[in-house]
Amino acid sequence: MTSTIPELLVSAGSIEQLERYIQAGASAVLIGEAKFGMRQPGDIGADQLPEAVAAAHRLGAKAYVNVNKLFRNDELRDLPAYLRAVQEAHADGIVFGDPAVLINAREHAPELKLHWNAEMTGTNSSAASFWARRGAVRAVVARELNGEEIADLRSRIDIGLQVQAHGMTNIYHSHRNLLESYIQHIGRDATLIRKGADQGLFLVETERPDEKFPVYEDANGTHVMSPDDICLLEALDELLEAGVDSFYVEPLLKPDEYNVTVLKSYRAALEAWQQDPGAYRFNDEWLAPIRNLQNPDRELGFGFLYKEQVY
Repeated sequence: MTSTIPELLVSAGSIEQLERYIQAGASAVLIGEAKFGMRQPGDIGADQLPEAVAAAHRLGAKAYVNVNKLFRNDELRDLPAYLRAVQEAHADGIVFGDPAVLINAREHAPELKLHWNAEMTGTNSSAASFWARRGAVRAVVARELNGEEIADLRSRIDIGLQVQAHGMTNIYHSHRNLLESYIQHIGRDATLIRKGADQGLFLVETERPDEKFPVYEDANGTHVMSPDDICLLEALDELLEAGVDSFYVEPLLKPDEYNVTVLKSYRAALEAWQQDPGAYRFNDEWLAPIRNLQNPDRELGFGFLYKEQVY
């Protein structure tokens, strides 16, 4: 017995990377540029979109464009033309959180499919249904939801559901390039360390000296990332049974070799489940190659999948 296999999605920062990730097992890629989307691994500009989307389609994958930025008034003037370019490139959809994107897409690119991703606020079925009534065909759930909450939300909505399955998560963002704003935000002592010229900048809180939060700054401001990596490979069958439609692999601040290995492992698990869901059993050989490449300073964990989150 076979079953429909869910999507395996990853962000890509170049056409070459896009092709490599699809060949490793991704069935969809998320592309874009910093002017319109946040936390992309690299810029694929509007002039490259037709080539990038065509490359994904040629390899049998879908290509979505990331438009998840929170726009200021002076940034809106370029949004209509960009959305038209995305539609003309035949992208399979856009990812957005700002209602300004929805309003402009309806007027200037009405054929685009809409994936609602409001980061940490995607926590309930009413909000997802609100955006579904306005045209969204997919909701991206908050990473803070546990397994029971994900299954319950899935049972209450009529649109696709996406869950982050692997990688680091963004825990704080500021438009300002000032890390002090985060330190004030958490309300406790913290310091910044740099681990060598090529290993980046890390935030270390006084109360948790063994946890290092990666920090980077770009055109969209300051991003503080989680000290550990989500890895839901061992729990994939639970999410499949719950009806999750898309699993997202976050590639940020990881080498291509690592991301390719992750995609291959998740692809192997998904295909094993597809062949016979009833006979599916987790195989540790899928996880071993990821463990071998995992940064020893970053633990692999289930995130909030088995936790009751307090907001």
